Amino acid sequence: MRSERFSFALLILKSSYKVLNRRHIRVKVMQSIYAMHQNGSDSIEKEEKFLLYSIDNILDLYLIMVSSLIEIGKKEVVFLEKSSQKHLATPEERNPNKKFINNSIFEVLAENNSLSIALENRKIDNWFLNDDYIILLLNEIKQSELYEKYMRNSVNSFDEDKQFILDVFTELIVPNEKLYDYLEDNKLTWIDDIPVVNTQIIKQLKQIKSVNDDSFRVPKLFKDQEDKEFVTHLFRKTILNETELAKEYIDKTPNWDTERIAEIDTIVLKMAICEFLKFPSIPIKVTINEYLEIAKEYSTPKSSIFINGILDNLVKEFEANKKINKTGRGLM
Repeated sequence: MRSERFSFALLILKSSYKVLNRRHIRVKVMQSIYAMHQNGSDSIEKEEKFLLYSIDNILDLYLIMVSSLIEIGKKEVVFLEKSSQKHLATPEERNPNKKFINNSIFEVLAENNSLSIALENRKIDNWFLNDDYIILLLNEIKQSELYEKYMRNSVNSFDEDKQFILDVFTELIVPNEKLYDYLEDNKLTWIDDIPVVNTQIIKQLKQIKSVNDDSFRVPKLFKDQEDKEFVTHLFRKTILNETELAKEYIDKTPNWDTERIAEIDTIVLKMAICEFLKFPSIPIKVTINEYLEIAKEYSTPKSSIFINGILDNLVKEFEANKKINKTGRGLM
């Protein structure tokens, strides 16, 4: 689970401005249906509300991770100032190498309006309340070979600054176990969101072109309204039709004890069949590929083979009986 999973070009720009892709939307819906089964809940409205709440909180996770970089830079500024004011400060403490705190990416992020507004509006104050994690990360950075190599001279070049921050983020911040535990304790729903958010941040950091580049933007959660509606449509259409959807595959598993089929597998099957029959614009191949990947990640080692066999047979049957009616993009 923990595995790590601008104007230059308009297409790239737009693609950088959304956090969620369709696969992660499917994962969130699958998890909500699973939780609904485990809790014995029959309140679709309540579970749907929590699903949308957990998705909205992904933006908070994004802001917490990005702001960690800003706070690390600020914390080092405070440390250098206090060190220089010590009564018995050394020459190095009185005149420190400021390359780290002068890093261009710190400046870009700290002065970014989109980021500042989002942090204020969503009241992200995690690092004010828990600055011990920032100190922990800062100390780990300063003890690393990355830092030692970076600080060998006091000259800042933008490319070196950006690569250093990218390396720090990917090699030191993202894998930090204590930070991961903190995020997990903060919100359990973030466990599977962390890789998605970190991938988005890395992509955006790579796209910063210069210290004067103001194109960095806090991304939208969804690509468009269609993706946003996909969440509730997939959730509701699967939940409301579970009995009928199960009937489609139940006689296709003669060699499997239905009570021993992993519950995640049954949910994946129902969601995939729901997409076949009730989402005409989604191509059959896309649906199959997406759910096979989800099964590989979240279910048993043999699940993807089992699910692939059932879905393949069902598609042939549905097509023969003209039960599948794909239109637009679904024909591709």
